[in-house]
Amino acid sequence: MAAVDSTHKDPVSIALPGLGRALISAGKLTPKAAEDIFRKSQASRTSFIAELTGSGAVSPSDLAHTVSAVFGAPLLDLDAIDPLRLPKDLLDNKICQAYRVLVLSKRNNRLIVATADPTDQEAAEKIKFTTQMGVDWIIAEYDKLSKLVEAATKSAGESMEALSGGDFDFNDVSSEIPDEPEDTGAAADVEDAPIVKFLHKMLVDAFNMRASDLHFEPYEHQYRVRFRIDGELREIASPPVAIKDKLASRIKVISRLDISEKRVPQDGRMKLKVGPDRVIDFRVSTLPTLFGEKIVIRILDPSSAKMGIDALGYEPEEKERLLQAINRPYGMILVTGPTGSGKTVSLYTCLNLLNKPGVNIATAEDPSEINMPGVNQVNVNEKAGLTFAAALKSFLRQDPDIIMVGEIRDLETADIAIKAAQTGHLVLSTLHTNDAPTTLTRMRNMGIAPFNIASSVILITAQRLARRLCPHCKAPADVPHEALLDAGYPEEEIDGSWVPYRPVGCSACNNGYKGRLGIYQVMPISEEIQRIILRDGSALEIAEQARNEGVRSLRESGLHKVKLGLTSLEEVLAVTNE
Repeated sequence: MAAVDSTHKDPVSIALPGLGRALISAGKLTPKAAEDIFRKSQASRTSFIAELTGSGAVSPSDLAHTVSAVFGAPLLDLDAIDPLRLPKDLLDNKICQAYRVLVLSKRNNRLIVATADPTDQEAAEKIKFTTQMGVDWIIAEYDKLSKLVEAATKSAGESMEALSGGDFDFNDVSSEIPDEPEDTGAAADVEDAPIVKFLHKMLVDAFNMRASDLHFEPYEHQYRVRFRIDGELREIASPPVAIKDKLASRIKVISRLDISEKRVPQDGRMKLKVGPDRVIDFRVSTLPTLFGEKIVIRILDPSSAKMGIDALGYEPEEKERLLQAINRPYGMILVTGPTGSGKTVSLYTCLNLLNKPGVNIATAEDPSEINMPGVNQVNVNEKAGLTFAAALKSFLRQDPDIIMVGEIRDLETADIAIKAAQTGHLVLSTLHTNDAPTTLTRMRNMGIAPFNIASSVILITAQRLARRLCPHCKAPADVPHEALLDAGYPEEEIDGSWVPYRPVGCSACNNGYKGRLGIYQVMPISEEIQRIILRDGSALEIAEQARNEGVRSLRESGLHKVKLGLTSLEEVLAVTNE
């Protein structure tokens, strides 16, 4: 490098930065090119390295490899670095941004610092002065380093502003918030403007994207927000992990939960006004995890219960069986399926058909998800002693015509519900079983006598939700004959008169699917099935008899939806067992 400066003819060459001299020595720049870049950097008041890489004279990758070789410093690929795991508060963010450096770790009394220019003595002295520690340089590519510096030094508030898209108009119509506990830190948290904007944006985005649930999930080094859209969870945002406590506090305040209690799960509700006359309810559930509170928010759209029975996806014969059952004066109707299979919407659709001025309807749920005027709805409160069984006992003294029980969980609740069905009331409820026939054996295993089951249950509906193919982009699928047979189609149905469709994906849908439709097994309890129940027959016997009576299994019902071109074969195979 001494040979480069020996002429002393041009004063600019004397002032040339050490990086420029090193590149000339390595043959990557001519003296004239280096001087031109240096003049431009001075004129534009930018750093020499920024002008160098920006002009394209040397690529960031080539520059990093050259500098590493010339100065004998280790080279690091920053793609392998997670900004959330970098040490915090070892070096002021303003210094990191000004000199484009990043502290990677600390060893004894020395800092391991990433830089693209190890000749920058001003940066080294500044770091030493402010930290009172030595500096060991690690070489990194300038463009990657700049991005990582921005990501690592950006404050949580700035990140939230970026994620929430700036100003946001939100009308919170939650009930009056009760007095908060004496916790000034929590009180300050819930007023944090970027947090408020971010939460409001997530809620409105979830509603606009037709999501059913929002998941706010804290982990050790990251925080993520996921929406369940058409039954599938999709990651929507990754805000800074530092916001987890503030966001949880904000959600708790507007849900009327205890913001000082972080050790036990809590449940609450909140409301959001999305239009001049449209209010959406949200059910909130918090759960303490290893790294903070996970919060799941369920969107409860009251309009979903008023879609009408035709919108649920029942086939004509299934719809007729259900309507006949709900119009009977007494008996028990059970809806079964896993969590998230649409049981509540099905029950409320039936209640909506029955909700008339001359009918007294009472419901007990944990909690009530859909508000329906004209129906007396009760929230179960186990702590206060208001169990399903206690609510049912009270209902029978309230002169009801129709009773809806959110879920039959135990023998006591089942006994009271059956007695209500046997004494002139129509009872609707849910159970968690795989299909309609196994529901009857499940009730038997709970301890209910066979004659009580046979005399009270009039219909069982098992259901699943499958994603509906987008009508704009679905395309015929080339499914082998053997695959259709394996799926459950009889030989005579594979006659070439229909073709299965597959998802494609377009701007109007989510990966080829848009919305969901129900797959149902609607099984009336016939006299023959009653005889099987009375002799304590198995679920297999009941299923065989139901098939003989024309009741489709869940798989058969799903395969029929594939024939109609409403969903894909893969989707039906995924949501049904055979």
